[in-house]
Amino acid sequence: MMNLFSIFDPSTSSNLSLNWISIFPMIFIIPSWFWAIPSRYQMMWKIIFSKILSEIKSNLSNKNQKFILLFISIFSSILLFNCLGLFPYIFTPTSHISLSMLMAFPIWMTLMIKGWVTSFNKMMTHLVPLGSPLLLTSFMVIIETVSNLIRPITLSIRLSANMISGHLLIHLLSAIPFNSPMMFPMIFPIMFTLMILESAVAIIQSYVFITLASLYTNEI
Repeated sequence: MMNLFSIFDPSTSSNLSLNWISIFPMIFIIPSWFWAIPSRYQMMWKIIFSKILSEIKSNLSNKNQKFILLFISIFSSILLFNCLGLFPYIFTPTSHISLSMLMAFPIWMTLMIKGWVTSFNKMMTHLVPLGSPLLLTSFMVIIETVSNLIRPITLSIRLSANMISGHLLIHLLSAIPFNSPMMFPMIFPIMFTLMILESAVAIIQSYVFITLASLYTNEI
C-alpha cells in the first residue's frame, strides 16, 4: 500500500522537494505572442481561450466580467498541471489537496468577504431558496450555510480525487506486465484507453473548477 501511493509522494529528498519543480515548466509551455505570424500551437491556445472566454462570459453577470482574466489564468494553470502529470516520471501537482485547496480557498474566502460586506441582503436571501416552506426555513438556512462552508473543500477534493483515481488505476495496470510479460498484449489496449480518458478528465476537471467558481461569483 505504501508503494502504491508513493507515486503521489512529493518528497524526493529530505532537503529539497524536486517534484514540485514540475510546476514551473508551464511558463515555457505557454506560447509567446511576439511572433509576427502565429504558429499552429499558438492558434490552438487562442481557440481554447476563446471557447473558455465565451463559456465564462455566459456564467458571469455584467458587473463580474472583470474576473474573466482570473478564471482563464486558473483554467490554464490547472489544465497544464493535469496534463503534465500524464507524462512518465513527472509529478502531478493537482493530485495533492494542498495545491488544490490553495487555489479554491482564497477564491471562496474573497467571495464570502466581498459578499457579506457589500451585498449583505443578497447573501442573506441566498440562505433561504425561493419557494421554501415556512416550517423548513430554519433548516434551509442551516443547510445553505453548511453548503457554503464546504464549497472550497468540494472544489479541491473533486479535483484531487479525480486526478488520483485515474493515476492509481494506470499505475496498478502498468505493474502487471512486470510480473507476467505475457499479459502485456492484453493490458496495453486497456492502458491506452485509460490514458485517453485521463486526458479528457484533465481537461474536464479544469473546466469544472472554473465553471463552479464563476457560478459562485454571481451570488455576491
